[in-house]
Amino acid sequence: MAERVVVAMSGGVDSSVAAVLLQEAGYEVIGVTLRMWEPEPPAGTTKDEPAGVNDARRVAEKLGIPFYVLDSREIFTREVVEYFVDSYLEGRTPNPCVVCNNRVKFAALVRQAEILKAGYIATGHYARRGYDSATGRFTLLQGKDGKKDQSYVLFTLSQQQLAKSIFPLGEYTKEEVRAIARDKKIPVAGKPESQEICFIPEHDYGLFLQKRRPDALQPGEIVDTAGRVLGRHKGVAFYTIGQRKGLGIGGGTPYYVIALRPEKKQVVVGKDEEVFRGECRVTGINWVSIPPPRSPLTAEVKIRYSAEAAAALIQPEGDGAWIRFSRPQRAVTPGQAAVFYRKDLVLGGGFIT
Repeated sequence: MAERVVVAMSGGVDSSVAAVLLQEAGYEVIGVTLRMWEPEPPAGTTKDEPAGVNDARRVAEKLGIPFYVLDSREIFTREVVEYFVDSYLEGRTPNPCVVCNNRVKFAALVRQAEILKAGYIATGHYARRGYDSATGRFTLLQGKDGKKDQSYVLFTLSQQQLAKSIFPLGEYTKEEVRAIARDKKIPVAGKPESQEICFIPEHDYGLFLQKRRPDALQPGEIVDTAGRVLGRHKGVAFYTIGQRKGLGIGGGTPYYVIALRPEKKQVVVGKDEEVFRGECRVTGINWVSIPPPRSPLTAEVKIRYSAEAAAALIQPEGDGAWIRFSRPQRAVTPGQAAVFYRKDLVLGGGFIT
């Protein structure tokens, strides 16, 4: 009897090809789409089913597999959207995809797999899963395609979630996945890739914040490290560490945001060299692939999704750790994830405070 697997289908090329590969590998595939965020329709119009749901259904019909739609909008708003807004108002720069994977997406898939008596769940992430017989733990590894590797956003997965997870695209490049979609005549083979946060389609997070919390965005002072007032800002939430554009400060010296003080309604700026930090504190750590270490360890650390990994010493302390870089890093930003690697193995990660 074939193993049953629940596949998260977003209506995009990656998740569609993940379903194809699992079906060809002999699994009994069940497609599931999570409805997580939908903009309000214009006044006087009715809300249609989102395009992603329709696309996923078309792919499921093409493959001849069962298809379910799960309404996850309430938990997504509570756990991801509100976290996103709160983070900006508190002077942090959030990564909603990291939080969504653990709290919403994989949690919902595991529950649905239990209901449907499926042994596995699968997604279209470019990552790989392994197993360490010495520790008895499942491990998370980078995907083969270094340009598309998505292991960074999966470090929060629990051992229970990882044990049930399959990442069919882990050994493929994006070009190979596109070729499979065209060869199998998948309806979404030519669909463009989404680069946006799903609930902020125009990249205008400032407008989104204004609509969600109009009373919370208070103007204040732009100051330098000596406390001198250099200008005014429209709200701390509109700025992030390392930012240069949009400060509205005259003069010949280029200034960059080096700190945010929401309690004082201040944006602190400095010169280019002041944007670099040699260490940072990380909390909320999840050691996804290894048992929690009791002593310092060396690793390569990525401080944002698009950053190059940097050599560092990780020193566990209390409920978190201190990360001490071998070379100072630019724009170490509170709220972003710091993910720890050893070659292609994801040791774990946490959130910069």
